[in-house]
Amino acid sequence: MEDVLEGLGKKLDLQQNTQEASAVLQSLGLSAYEARAYIALVAHGYGNAETISQTSRIPRTSAYKVLSSLCDKGYAISTRGRPMIFKPEAPEKVKNDVLHRVSSLFDHLQALHEVLMDKGEPQLIYTIQGKQRVLSKIAELLDTATRTFIISTPTLAEVRETLNKRIEAAVKRGVRATVITEPNQRVLPGADIVRKQGLIATDIIADGERALIASPDLNACGYTDNASLAKHLENFLLILMEGQWEP
Repeated sequence: MEDVLEGLGKKLDLQQNTQEASAVLQSLGLSAYEARAYIALVAHGYGNAETISQTSRIPRTSAYKVLSSLCDKGYAISTRGRPMIFKPEAPEKVKNDVLHRVSSLFDHLQALHEVLMDKGEPQLIYTIQGKQRVLSKIAELLDTATRTFIISTPTLAEVRETLNKRIEAAVKRGVRATVITEPNQRVLPGADIVRKQGLIATDIIADGERALIASPDLNACGYTDNASLAKHLENFLLILMEGQWEP
């Protein structure tokens, strides 16, 4: 009886640890399915979409898309062949990547804070809540840009539908569009592309005068139309782009 109770306790501990790990991964920008799929990959060491679907309890029809998204976000790698096999990036590597991204993000925020303190101007940044409202604001910035539009994002796939046709339209009216994104993200036609690893937040500058900084899951963002602050952010992104232009 004691052995049974001990085994049950271990099982409950494992379930609790898995739930906690999933919650943390979601706070870092993964969806619930992606978090469960990554945990399943770590548990197995590798697997195809069907195996991971069964272990993580995500629909078989969604498994391949979820695993491909993990590859795009740097949490997994895939091998060629049929069926395609997926392997997790080592948790230690993922941890170091996340720590680097978080450190870079807070360095970025600290720089913004210092600009605000220097300028002494309150209410320069306005908060927008909700993914659809954030995407709408991104679309507005692009649609109203007249000279330049810069977006730096680790998850280009999340904003592709919003940007795709708008980028082309902006370029046609003379806007120079620049996209800074991870090496494995598919490009947008008409935009200059810069590849950069370790991005975490989505940053946007329109005409050097308006700026937006969004959380990794795009559920919230800060927006400013203060030109001096936007210019500071633009200079930060220009530093990121140095020597990284895609031919």
